[in-house]
Amino acid sequence: MTQAGRASVAGALETVLATCTVGRSRVVLIEGAAGCGKSRLLHAVAEQAVAAGALVLTAAATEAGRRMPLGVLRQLVGSAPPFALPRTGAEDAKPPREAMRTFCAELCDLALAGPVVLCLDDVQHADAQSLHHLGYLVRHARPAPVLVVGTVSSYADAAQEPSCAPELTRQPHFRRIRIGLLSARETAEVPSARPWEWPGPARPGRTAAELHRITGGNPLLLHALLEEDRAASASPPPDPALDGPFAAAVAACLRRSGPGALAAGRAVAILAERATEPLVTRMLRPEDDAAPALAALRACGLLDGLVDGRACGLRFRHPAVLAAVLADASPRARAELHRRAALVLTAAGAPADVVADHLLAPRADGARVPVRPEDFTLLMDTAEGLLAQRPGEHRTDQAERLLELAHGICPDEAARTGVALRLAQIAARRDPEAAERRLTALLTGPRSALSAAGAEHRSRSAGMLLAQGRIAESAALLREAGEPGAHGETPFDALLDAPVAGRAEVPGRARLTDATLAPLVLAVRTLLYSDRPERAVPASRRLLEEAEASGAPGWRAVFATLHAEALLRVGDVRGAHARATEALDALPAGGGTFRYAPVAVLVEACGALGRYEEAAGHIRYPVTRRVLNTLYGLQYLRARGLHHLDLGRPQAALADFRRAGRQLQLWRADRAACLPWRTDAAQALLRLGKVRQARELAEEQLALPDGERPWVRGQCLRMLAATGEPGQRTVLLRQAVEQLRRVGARLETARALADLGHALHADGGPSQGAATLRAAWSLAQQMGAVALRDELLPGSGGVAVVHGTAVPEELTDSEGRVAALAAQGLTNRQIAARLFITASTVEQHLTRVYRKLGVTGRNGLPAELAAEVPVTT
Repeated sequence: MTQAGRASVAGALETVLATCTVGRSRVVLIEGAAGCGKSRLLHAVAEQAVAAGALVLTAAATEAGRRMPLGVLRQLVGSAPPFALPRTGAEDAKPPREAMRTFCAELCDLALAGPVVLCLDDVQHADAQSLHHLGYLVRHARPAPVLVVGTVSSYADAAQEPSCAPELTRQPHFRRIRIGLLSARETAEVPSARPWEWPGPARPGRTAAELHRITGGNPLLLHALLEEDRAASASPPPDPALDGPFAAAVAACLRRSGPGALAAGRAVAILAERATEPLVTRMLRPEDDAAPALAALRACGLLDGLVDGRACGLRFRHPAVLAAVLADASPRARAELHRRAALVLTAAGAPADVVADHLLAPRADGARVPVRPEDFTLLMDTAEGLLAQRPGEHRTDQAERLLELAHGICPDEAARTGVALRLAQIAARRDPEAAERRLTALLTGPRSALSAAGAEHRSRSAGMLLAQGRIAESAALLREAGEPGAHGETPFDALLDAPVAGRAEVPGRARLTDATLAPLVLAVRTLLYSDRPERAVPASRRLLEEAEASGAPGWRAVFATLHAEALLRVGDVRGAHARATEALDALPAGGGTFRYAPVAVLVEACGALGRYEEAAGHIRYPVTRRVLNTLYGLQYLRARGLHHLDLGRPQAALADFRRAGRQLQLWRADRAACLPWRTDAAQALLRLGKVRQARELAEEQLALPDGERPWVRGQCLRMLAATGEPGQRTVLLRQAVEQLRRVGARLETARALADLGHALHADGGPSQGAATLRAAWSLAQQMGAVALRDELLPGSGGVAVVHGTAVPEELTDSEGRVAALAAQGLTNRQIAARLFITASTVEQHLTRVYRKLGVTGRNGLPAELAAEVPVTT
């Protein structure tokens, strides 16, 4: 209060006191918001009265003492001469009229010796029986020199309004004095608000405008902030601390404003920038009224609904005020506030991320999250709402935590299993290993929840297991439920034997979501193992782009790996290496068994690229029992075996190939279309000089169902040629080239071409052999298969010699495409239409091709060039 304000109020009170001393009773009610100086002013009145020779009786009511009958009267008469205190009755009962008359008479008797001043602080908290006595007193003690001065908070709750208040205001000797907040100018006039007047070295402080902005002109807050600033060593002073005088003053203002204001203030604080009067009203109890509670908070300067002069809902003046209001509540109380805020905001249509923040805030606060069974739908809907927004790591983590809460309160076992499966789906967004762990927990519990689950849950789980490469577990789950599959086939057989036409449509039509992840992975794998593996290249690339756009690193790792596998299958070893590296980079630390999938691609691609040291760095991963129980582990075993072959360790390679084969046979999933371990083992046996055993493995693989698939058949024929009679090699190798060319397996085609070139040369056809070797070399060069290229051209520099035949400079990509189409029998016009170039350009390319290959025309082009048409990646 300013000097002028103090003088005005002091003058009014002096006049009232003077009137009382000449024998006239008076009633004064000092009204103001919490922290505005009512108690200080009441204390000043008491000091003045004592100085004037009056008898001063004081009492301070509290909310806790409201239920103590005659508690205020006991305080008042405690310092008076012997006084007959009325008997106490029931808490809310009206005292007998005789008791009130006796009290009034005895007090008037005291006034015969001089004025009596009753100073009552916080009248709104006084007990009912004391108020009835005081009400009787002010009505009947008018001739006596009795002054009653009380303080009351503005906008007190209706339940706290003094029962005598209406009678007081109707008395002719009643006077009301209102005190309010300081204006910005009045704040600047407070002496302690001037930093240069503080004791000690002068230092910059807050400006008067800043002090007013933070405190709202509330004297209690202002003096507390100044006290905290004076104690601070920093210059300028920091924001108020949660355990400092300012925070304590905020809590005091909040509590002195009444229970309604306390509840409303906490609701505003918990809702933060979304606080509005309707939402705060919904946060309160049905019997509470938000309007007077919010008015009380505005009156004491805590709330400010304006920003730059415009209405902005409800907000505290400063973040330190909001923090102090929340800090005043216990963690348990804050947790319940957050829960109620989540319910209110959901009903108001707030975004899922806002609701999720409230549902999860108690955990960050160190409190138990107060969810209840009836919150199950709220938790589930909020989690799904989060996932429906643009995916991101933070939202995925929040959704998982919400579903964990829902799982903990779900009383229904089937629904709980569904939540657990949903958690496994969501975990795949960030980390395939996390998804593996969650699904494993469902499978390996004391009583498998999946075995007892409904058909839909089992089918979905089996698909997820198969997509994770857990072939045996997927089959076992379906067998336990009596669902072995059509004609007794395993889920893996169904995957490999699915019609390609139907599977090819899935990746192009379905969007990538949690629910479609497993089906899309399986659809791409069907394409990958089919006779048209090139279809897996664009399909996996599109899904990889979706995964990248989603911001889900787990999805990105999965589809980067599938794209790498598809590229490797069609011979793009550089692209396969890049994509597999990208997949590993996307994985978090650990990666689980899935990590072995991109590592397998990397090792095989490094072998083709001649990067043996790099490959050696990737085969350090241990092959544990858990790893062996997944397709990824077997792919890794195969890649490691191929690496051993590259380094001339056929015995170690053979051990890896056979180990993989035994595991596939144990699963009843021995499918060469996925993992041709027999032809791999045959290569190792050939290096060991065990030709007969190598041939037996090749023949065995050829006789199995996948032996008719071109990719498998081509490799079998190549092994049969290597282990058969020399006179049969050329025929078998030509068939192998044709089979491998049909499926676009360029790396395998190049190897078969190299074998064919050597066979032709050995059969007495050096010209044909040289042309075929040139085609193999050119194809290896296009793919970046450095190991094969260098094997064909030792030294690989300039013009080299293969079996005595000069091999000229390499064809360019454009020349290679034109030559390949010409070797297939297309005319110049047809080639031009296919490649979108002119017929003249085709003729120029062919002229250079004839010169480089040393042939005289189209008829001299080796047929093997037809395999060189590249697959678009």
